[in-house]
Amino acid sequence: MNDLVRQHTALSESDLEWLHLLVSEWQLLSDLSFADLVLWVPTLDGTRYVSVAQMRPNTGPTSYQDDMVGHLVPRGRRPLLDAALDEGRIVREGDPEWREEVPVRVESIPVRREGRVLGVIARNTNLLTVRTPSRLELTYLQSASDLAQMIAAGSFPFPGQQVDMDASPRAGDGLIRLDADGIVQYASPNALSAYHRLGLASDLVGQHLGELTAQLAPSRGPVDEAIAKLASGYAPREAEVEGNGGVIQLRAIPLKPKGTRIGSLVLLRDVTELRRRERELITKDATIREIHHRVKNNLQTVAALLRLQARRMDSDQGREALNEAVRRVGSIAIVHETLSQNLDERVEFDEIADRVLAMVAEISPGKVNCRRTGRFGILDAEVATPLSMVLTEVLQNALEHAFAPGEQGSVEVAALRGGTREDSRLLITVRDDGCGLPPGFDAQRTGNLGLQIVRTLVEGELGGSFDMVPAPDRGTKVVLDIPVGAEK
Repeated sequence: MNDLVRQHTALSESDLEWLHLLVSEWQLLSDLSFADLVLWVPTLDGTRYVSVAQMRPNTGPTSYQDDMVGHLVPRGRRPLLDAALDEGRIVREGDPEWREEVPVRVESIPVRREGRVLGVIARNTNLLTVRTPSRLELTYLQSASDLAQMIAAGSFPFPGQQVDMDASPRAGDGLIRLDADGIVQYASPNALSAYHRLGLASDLVGQHLGELTAQLAPSRGPVDEAIAKLASGYAPREAEVEGNGGVIQLRAIPLKPKGTRIGSLVLLRDVTELRRRERELITKDATIREIHHRVKNNLQTVAALLRLQARRMDSDQGREALNEAVRRVGSIAIVHETLSQNLDERVEFDEIADRVLAMVAEISPGKVNCRRTGRFGILDAEVATPLSMVLTEVLQNALEHAFAPGEQGSVEVAALRGGTREDSRLLITVRDDGCGLPPGFDAQRTGNLGLQIVRTLVEGELGGSFDMVPAPDRGTKVVLDIPVGAEK
């Protein structure tokens, strides 16, 4: 719609925002009318109309099998559009049109904003299935007529009331029509069922909806008054009401077809099961985060015990082995700490990589500068945990063996995320400018315990590849290629 309006019309950005607001609301008008809606806007030169939006009803058959958005129609071909635009009134005159042997009643509703008519809504009703209307259908049609008059007068949609079409209740979910005093004139079967879920034992018709809703909801002091006001339909509002184990979502729409409120529409949806599932998920998420938090605490306790044991060791070799174990445990603890702060089992690994770099840099025998380039992105926990250990081992190996005590140097960790969406891969390069590899070194066969851990985790658990080769200029380069899946 943005492109069509800016390309073909003279409407301002504020006018375009008004059309967006209208389009966010007009599913309701379409459902209440049992009709298709097409929004036509005059072009810049005033000789044509361009259709910028279209809506089909959920409550009846469509009148348009094809998409009408983007169509251009010369002025004069559709007299009802001309009359609505020029005279600023709803136009219903004329005989039904025939489209593919289907009779269609066409009406035109001017879209007014601040006294100006921005465009025209063509309301197209498929008459093939017309029958004697029920009380529900009559209420729908009367409410649609009131909303159409409000659109023509510029009083609907309500400014500042942008509606989420997916989350807000729709006409089919449940509809209640109130008079000017807030008394229920009509309640659809779904609306009645929703109030029975709240504990209502009688009918809704004839009752003051605001007072009744406040009685059914638990006592919450000042909130009762707000609920009563909302359910009475005095202002456009949305809220949820909970009582008797049930939860319903309410949306009030004041009806002012001639400037004075004659009543209200209250749309409602029973969201009891939805909220129950959400609470179960919240409880589950909280439990998972608590588990990660406790695992992190236990790992830190193990690291502390190993560190204490290392201080008591007389053997330098044994002390260093325990310190290596402390760092391995610490790298896993970092992942669990990050997971304990998230709502899902995915982590932003860049933060973890930076913390691992800082932790391992503490053992540097000289003035070695450690840095990261590129981005790891978001990884699943099942990838992040072994990868943190792999990164710890590779960095620890570089800092211990590449530089002599007091020697200056640098270690760079470069990450590159690439591949297709279905086969995303992470390429990690750890490069130092130290003394390089000894003659005859084979990373696949030789190496200390740390490199054996790296090979096992990368090839066995992560399903990737690992190689350690001399760097082009000086030093050593470790290359890790790991499948990580799509980044959501």
